[in-house]
Amino acid sequence: MAVQSIQAPAGVREQALPGFAVAAIREDGRWRCTRLTPDALVDLDTAITELRELRSTGAVLGLLDVDDEFFVLLRPTPGGVSLMVSDAVAALDYDVAADVLDLLRVELPPDDDALDEPWPEGDLAILADLGLPADELEVLAAEVELYPDEQLAAISRRCGFADALAEVVTEVG
Repeated sequence: MAVQSIQAPAGVREQALPGFAVAAIREDGRWRCTRLTPDALVDLDTAITELRELRSTGAVLGLLDVDDEFFVLLRPTPGGVSLMVSDAVAALDYDVAADVLDLLRVELPPDDDALDEPWPEGDLAILADLGLPADELEVLAAEVELYPDEQLAAISRRCGFADALAEVVTEVG
């Protein structure tokens, strides 16, 4: 399935967003993490392409901490890509979140009051086979007291790649 990206305004790619884009790869029962390019934070196509290029016999998962505002989980599948955004309302301000909603074919509600709370959207069972059930991911994504990097650290602990993620994020930061 092709991803249709929203055209980014001129100069967006030159303005790196705070945060990180990391791929977690599991092979032979061991996790390793690697950085994705900064463009993966602003362009969903780039993130998906980079993850697909990391061909692996095991799980491949993308983790995006975008501007300390929200996170995106991506997981290539044979038929496309599974996606989850921690706060769909971010689509109002961030192209990468809008691209996630476009691919999911989800629209924001017209009622502004519905946009006041975090709204996780997408495949909440994206990590169920790695040890994080959908209901727990939903609760974690809705936790307003945690920053996205803290939420992703909790996800990585639960799935078993916390040390590998921390090592790469420390290099990034």
